[in-house]
Amino acid sequence: MIKELKADLIVGLQWGDEGKGKIVDHMAQTHDVVCRFAGGHNAGHTIVVDGVKYALHLIPSGVLNPEAINIIGNGVVLSPENLIDKELKQFDNLKGRLFISDKAHLLLPYHAMIDQGKERLRKKAIGTTGKGIGPAYADKIQRTGHRVGELQHPDRLAEKILHYFEDNRILFEAMEIETPSKEALLKDIEHYRSELEIYITDTTKLVWECLEKGMKVLLEGAQGTMLDIDHGTYPYVTSSNTVSAGACTGLGLNPKDIGKVTGIAKAYCTRVGNGPFPSEDFGQDGELIAEKGHEFGTTTGRKRRCGWFDAVAAKHACRLNGCDQIALMKLDVLDGFKEIKVCVAYEFEGKEIDYVPYDLENVKPIYKTFEGWDRVEGIREYRELPNAAKAYIREIEKMTQTKVGIISTSPDRADTIVV
Repeated sequence: MIKELKADLIVGLQWGDEGKGKIVDHMAQTHDVVCRFAGGHNAGHTIVVDGVKYALHLIPSGVLNPEAINIIGNGVVLSPENLIDKELKQFDNLKGRLFISDKAHLLLPYHAMIDQGKERLRKKAIGTTGKGIGPAYADKIQRTGHRVGELQHPDRLAEKILHYFEDNRILFEAMEIETPSKEALLKDIEHYRSELEIYITDTTKLVWECLEKGMKVLLEGAQGTMLDIDHGTYPYVTSSNTVSAGACTGLGLNPKDIGKVTGIAKAYCTRVGNGPFPSEDFGQDGELIAEKGHEFGTTTGRKRRCGWFDAVAAKHACRLNGCDQIALMKLDVLDGFKEIKVCVAYEFEGKEIDYVPYDLENVKPIYKTFEGWDRVEGIREYRELPNAAKAYIREIEKMTQTKVGIISTSPDRADTIVV
């Protein structure tokens, strides 16, 4: 009898953009199946293999392992337009290697129009990507959305979408969103169907079968813990559950199916868009981190806000996700800093606290300063790291109460230390 394996899980511990793509790509070399469970094409993974850069938004990062099966789960909101026009074109033939849940919700062009229209009307913008993620999830929760499986019946789907436009006519007129003709809708839907139907299946059943066969399954998170719709810095969050529990609902697994949990964190912190960011550095150090780390969003191209490692938020995220280890990314970006700061506590309402409060907007960071180092870039053995870098890593382990099991010293796949 084949022993049923558990699925390993990768989650972001910060505000997204932690470098999950590189670690998923690294771990995908030893896994048979890689699955996305939440988010949409607002997520962006940049992976460098042999000097070639790949930008992925919906397709799991395991696509760069020619032997791996890649699954887009039911918890994802899928933009057929983005998948067809931008991502599938990077690869020759993914038939038999890519599978899309028939229960995943469709993100259609009007969702992006709604997203951008609402952002314009807000007194204070949230700073969304404008890709339509929030409106697509809102339709899902309001039970007015449409699922990937409905692409099999273009006429029926087109009629449902036109009814949706009629029901929202007053709102759409205010946002200057025009109702499409049935002919234009049908043309788009039939195009989506013709390009995607070979990939559409019951992915919950597929994942179960893979585990039952003893295949190694890797679950790939999108965004980060501090952007989770329930546990993040609401309302400056994404529209899905980005934490480890979201992998169960987003793929059809139960908690007992989850094995090793790896939390991804940069050796510093970044954030895109508005919202609380306690350890943000507004001076030259923040600018230098942004410059050295090439901190511009894979999806939006927006410059990321930069700051020091927030150990309070990281400890919170490790507990929330049940992390077995941390993968510490972009350690090389801190090369050359004489001193490196870490946020070890917050000042909140006149008191020092070591937890993440409800009101993260009004905390002040309390820093501890560490000795910097000259260079870790390209190092592939832990013993070769400078003593100051080792001390920094040990302190992060102590403060987060979680082992650092993987260290990245450059964007390249090979520059990865497994401790």
